[in-house]
Amino acid sequence: MTHCASWVHNRYMDSMSQQARSQLMGRIRGKDTKPELSVRRLLHAAGYRYRLHGRIPRGTLENLKSEHPSATLRGGKLPGAPDIVFSARRKAVFINGCFWHLHDCPAGRHAPATNARFWEDKRNRTRERDGQNAEALKALGWESLVLWECDLGDPQATMETLARFLGPPSRRLKS
Repeated sequence: MTHCASWVHNRYMDSMSQQARSQLMGRIRGKDTKPELSVRRLLHAAGYRYRLHGRIPRGTLENLKSEHPSATLRGGKLPGAPDIVFSARRKAVFINGCFWHLHDCPAGRHAPATNARFWEDKRNRTRERDGQNAEALKALGWESLVLWECDLGDPQATMETLARFLGPPSRRLKS
């Protein structure tokens, strides 16, 4: 390899070893992320009750299956496994990381220089899947809301957005 070719090869190499990069990426959580936990705390404090990760009660699942016999509800979960589910309201909330879901903010527009084609394809597939999941929920008669990680800095504004989407919390006390 010539000096020039060596420089070009090393210029686009990852600064971490493959094992170190794999360990780092493996620590990124898909559930119970900090943004998700902060939204859940806000909702609970405001009196909303919900289910997690797309799970719905058996009765709601049976109703959905009878209303939409062709619907695919893998593992008794809603399409896309929304982060927070309000089954009685038929509403679902997704809390998306800006980078992973290709948001229009600076974090979402940042494209890795290393292995750029892989990341572009991966993020585009995620965006397409998000759209398909939203359409599938809509076809089942559900509404969905996407909260972006970058918009969660103001808890009051986040709660106002959620309250507009959900309506007032139920005043029924559970024992």
